[in-house]
Amino acid sequence: IKSAMPGFPSDLGLYRIQMENKTEVTTFILMGFTDDFELQVLLFVLFLAIYLFTLVGNLGLVILVIGDSQLHNPMYYFLSVLSFLDACYSSVVTPKMLVNFLAENKAISYLGCAAQMLLFVTFGTTESILLAAMAYDRYVAIYNPLLYSVSMSPRVYVPLIVASYVGGILHASVHTVATFSLSFCASNEIRHVFCDIPPLLAISCSDTHTNQLLLFCFVGAIEIVTVLIVLISYAFILLAILRMRSAEGRRKVFSTCGSHLTGVSVYHGTILFMYVRPSSSHALDHDMIVSMFYSIVIPMLNPIIYSLRNKDVKEAMKKLFGKNWLCQ
Repeated sequence: IKSAMPGFPSDLGLYRIQMENKTEVTTFILMGFTDDFELQVLLFVLFLAIYLFTLVGNLGLVILVIGDSQLHNPMYYFLSVLSFLDACYSSVVTPKMLVNFLAENKAISYLGCAAQMLLFVTFGTTESILLAAMAYDRYVAIYNPLLYSVSMSPRVYVPLIVASYVGGILHASVHTVATFSLSFCASNEIRHVFCDIPPLLAISCSDTHTNQLLLFCFVGAIEIVTVLIVLISYAFILLAILRMRSAEGRRKVFSTCGSHLTGVSVYHGTILFMYVRPSSSHALDHDMIVSMFYSIVIPMLNPIIYSLRNKDVKEAMKKLFGKNWLCQ
């Protein structure tokens, strides 16, 4: 057979070499910030404090909305869902990151990395859509307050919340399947603290042009639609404010909407900076800091942004804890 097939041994050897060079990765190494142990301990303490504050603040707000009947309206239902999302969002990333700060082995399994990306993108996209739904809710409440309970009945706000989750799951599934359909054979070291899309694309030995196009188009489309909804809603809110004769009414509207607009601006600003850019402009170390800001710091800030300037929430906290200093 060999004499009838000239070059057979060398061809087989070349095939084996190519197969060995394309051995698929089964685990990834999350490189993180630094190898300096003292700095890692400092970062561990810092991010542990942030994470605990995030959990207490967000889950506390959920309990507050559930437990106080005065907060049983669509505005606070949306806020409680947002708080739950932030607690989950942070929990997908932070615990593994905290372990890696102190552990010598910073590995994460292939399936674990895929699951982390799926959940991270799901909660992030859901939050983007939910923030747009909250802007629409504020528009309905301010532009026509007499019909608010009818316009934002459970038949309206429940489908909006469900649609946020469905959109998040679908969007995350597309990117997770597309990313983990690639080959990872050159390196398994991810220059990040969690499994995000850009750093995984950076270490793939496959052509990632389609993935980068998907990332740009899908994230760009979601951002355009959700930001437009927010801008249009607030344009109508501004018109309603200009028609108000009561200074107290204007102050209350600014207090309520200002917090939401602040949260939307910070969140969408970092998302746009992180994902809707040409791939050539990505600096992984810089992106790692930005992505940690919206995945870890923003979930900590949201309870502060949405609660401290909200009179109803402070009154509910006063009744729950019985301490006057909470509302001073």
